Amino acid sequence: MNRRSGNMFKRIRKGNCMEKLIILGTGNANVTRCFNTCFAIQAREDEYFLVDTGGGNGILAQLEKADIPLTQIHEIFLSHEHTDHLLGLIWLIRMIAAKMKQDQYQGDLNIYCHANLKQTILTIAKLTVQDKFFALIGKRIFIHTVADGETRRILDYDVHFFDIRSTKAEQYGFDLTLQNGRRFVFVGDEPYRAHEYELARGADWFLHEAFCLYSQADVFKPYEKHHTTVKEACETAQMLGAKNLILYHTEDRNIQNRKALYSKEGGAYYSGNLFVPDDLDVIAL
Repeated sequence: MNRRSGNMFKRIRKGNCMEKLIILGTGNANVTRCFNTCFAIQAREDEYFLVDTGGGNGILAQLEKADIPLTQIHEIFLSHEHTDHLLGLIWLIRMIAAKMKQDQYQGDLNIYCHANLKQTILTIAKLTVQDKFFALIGKRIFIHTVADGETRRILDYDVHFFDIRSTKAEQYGFDLTLQNGRRFVFVGDEPYRAHEYELARGADWFLHEAFCLYSQADVFKPYEKHHTTVKEACETAQMLGAKNLILYHTEDRNIQNRKALYSKEGGAYYSGNLFVPDDLDVIAL
């Protein structure tokens, strides 16, 4: 296996119960050539843990393309309040509530977020979702608040949430242990910080934002936006001893050659398995 290749995965569909990471979107807030960053962990053949939801109803198209029915999404985590992560949730609430009303959705929808974000979700939903659907919040749609250091049982996982200590908007990441014993760590859409060391050290799967190439930092100005580059994300993963690094939340001007460009720059700083996914790529965990 080429340990520096960004092509170590393929698009796969159902039929194998192995845990999978389904990349629904890879882009930052400003992209138009790909979807905003969000993903789903397929824990079972018919259940998914959705992490963030993108910036609008494009989440519905991405889920459809990934062959993930809304009826099989019962667990959603929202990391923070920025529009490119939040607004897709409002569409999911509306569409899932409609299915509940039509007896086409079994069980409840559980949404997890930090306490301050709950009120934001409720406010936007109240202003935009029909009353008959909004009325299901608290009855069959539940918004669970999580605190820094808290662990929740979600599907087959004990998910440990933590405050990434963002300098912009309050934001949480999480770590969990997969059914195969491997550790999966998501540190949000900002650079790794030192307080996350014990959580991220030696991770089997480490997800980290990479706003752009280091060689193009003068073009995209990631530091002004509290983001980082491929070089620095790879240096961090190398320092932590992460076995597999997944880069996301990127610019889209290099979209056609992003995989090759990011893999080449990152390979100079990171010796593990480097993944530079496109939207809808699926990674076997």
